[in-house]
Amino acid sequence: MTTPRSLPSDRHERLLAMRAERRLIDDADVEAAVEEVDHSQLVPLLEEFVHLPRGRHRTLRLRSLLVGLHLCAQDTVGKIVLERVTDILYFRLSPHLRARLGIPEYEDHDRGFEAAYAVVRRLFHAMKDAMNPSPLPPNGHLAREKANALTAAADVDDLAEQERRLALFTEFVLDASVRPLHDLLAELAEVSLGVDATPVRTFSRGRRTNGPELATDPDAGWYAREGDHKDPDAPVSDSMRPPPPTATKGKAKTSPGKKKTSLKKKYLFGYDAHLVVTRDAEHDAVLLDDGTPNPDVLPVVVLGMALDKPGQRPAYNGVKILDRLRERGYRPGYLAGDRAYNNSEPDEWQLPVRTMGYKPIYDYRVNQLGKQASADGAILVEGRWYCPSMPEPLITATIDLYTERIDQETWIRLIAARRGYRVMPKENADADGHQRMMCPAEAGKAQCPIKPHTLGRGIHLPLVDPEPSPAGPLKVCRQRTITVSPEAGAKHWQCLDYGSPKWQKIYFRLRNSVEGYNGYAKNPLAESIEAAGSRRIRGIAAQTILLAFQLAHANRRKIQKWLETLALGGERPRRRTHHRQKRKATGTWTPTGHLSRVG
Repeated sequence: MTTPRSLPSDRHERLLAMRAERRLIDDADVEAAVEEVDHSQLVPLLEEFVHLPRGRHRTLRLRSLLVGLHLCAQDTVGKIVLERVTDILYFRLSPHLRARLGIPEYEDHDRGFEAAYAVVRRLFHAMKDAMNPSPLPPNGHLAREKANALTAAADVDDLAEQERRLALFTEFVLDASVRPLHDLLAELAEVSLGVDATPVRTFSRGRRTNGPELATDPDAGWYAREGDHKDPDAPVSDSMRPPPPTATKGKAKTSPGKKKTSLKKKYLFGYDAHLVVTRDAEHDAVLLDDGTPNPDVLPVVVLGMALDKPGQRPAYNGVKILDRLRERGYRPGYLAGDRAYNNSEPDEWQLPVRTMGYKPIYDYRVNQLGKQASADGAILVEGRWYCPSMPEPLITATIDLYTERIDQETWIRLIAARRGYRVMPKENADADGHQRMMCPAEAGKAQCPIKPHTLGRGIHLPLVDPEPSPAGPLKVCRQRTITVSPEAGAKHWQCLDYGSPKWQKIYFRLRNSVEGYNGYAKNPLAESIEAAGSRRIRGIAAQTILLAFQLAHANRRKIQKWLETLALGGERPRRRTHHRQKRKATGTWTPTGHLSRVG
């Protein structure tokens, strides 16, 4: 047995001195957090539906808790832990600010901290429970049969109301984070948006999809790398289906038509975070000659978000966010999303976004290329209406490129040649989305022998070669105009010519911006939103609340960095911007190697 070395007599005093070095938060930072919370209008919003139980008076107010959450995000570079919130509110604020916020004093020892932590935790969960759209309790391995019973017995109207509250809360949090840009965004004629879903982990270990118990975060699900990212073992929208009957003897057989799925394809257990970001779609974010950003091009920030099981209801979540943005006064502009959105049913995505005034632009899967629909004889080719007599090489140009029957230069030329055959709008769409359209010959873009008055306009206009038919000319060829309903070709219609230089500019600016923001917020040195440890409270409501504060912090960080890299008033910027790779010239993009082979 060894004996301890003799210690200096002042050891305890030195250790006490080390522990006493608690760093208080600067009063100016606290004042800024209080101002942010007050301007966000979150407190009156929460007071409408967070009804605290009667009994002993609550010693912590909702306003103070929100200030603590905001300060914690600032203190930890975008990560919120309730223990850290407790430490900030009760032990790292100056006495006069603590008194101003109505925060009582607790003894600075273990029992005092635990008592303060219990207050913070109870209030946070009371706030979370008032916005919880799930009937399933987290933090326990709930039996699947019990989960099904709770889901069946839940009041659908109550859950919908709590989902609305949660959406309002996230909206207010994110809106407060972009408050410095409100006036600049209001000056824009329209606000173009990119929408995408990115996977984020939850603080729970996933369970077998069809097992007898759910995970400790019952609202989460498995994310698969391929396809639509939905858990391949859960084909129904609600993954809480009853387990299959127990096999009697022998090896279990795979159901007919269902492929066995490797667990390696399941990337993570968590949620899809549906994010909507704003981006100046008309201008590149290229640097000025002095290497600083253009102050006329606003930074990319997230305006709306929603969580759901991976691969579940992309259209529902996207439309929910977009509708709220429109109600908040953002004037709809271009809208781009990945194929998960435009592969939805038209009644769920395409028609609602057009009704709201957004101008969608899409990319397509391989089996969606070429002719997609028809209306009164006009044909829809890769999202746009064309003359039914448009030459076959123009109709199949992208398909031929993908199958290597033509080269890149030929594809670019054929895409440009389509313009002469495009059915042109005669007037804007009416309130119901119906629009009068003219055939290209009537619009002065082509010449057609069916309409002799359009001939002789010059060799610069294409000469249409209609195919004879015993039934006579099609309606679009007989009449000067036709009326196209919004339902016609709704699944694939878009507002720009697919593959054209303008399509490339707008689509990839928006898509690259939302993908870039995902990477920005997933930075492990900052918010690290994909990591499970950055949000340690389970359940979709808690995960949404914490993620909203993380994204709000990412917005503030992005805005601040943008401001510090600007050269204003002839002065040098405070910080250098990152070096950027040279951008490819517009018109060099082709779908080869970009289109998915998935049908």
